[in-house]
Amino acid sequence: MYGSYGNGWMFGGGGMLLGSLWMILLWGVPLLLLFALLKYLFTKSSDNGTREGKQEKNTPLDILKSAYARGEISREEFLQKRDDLLEK
Repeated sequence: MYGSYGNGWMFGGGGMLLGSLWMILLWGVPLLLLFALLKYLFTKSSDNGTREGKQEKNTPLDILKSAYARGEISREEFLQKRDDLLEK
């Protein structure tokens, strides 16, 4: 269609392409942000604070200390096993 703007085509020749791009940005970006927010909130609340990969892992020395604290091994056993672990 010819317009009265002097360049021969209505809307400057590429207005429809830019218009659809703006429409995608105006609707797509907020929807993606909303989706990301909802996913973050629901995954955070469903795992009760223990996210995969962040779970606390006990070292062998921590396990040995807790066994000694519970009274499962004697002081001599604890010292010997601690020295064995620290030699590595």
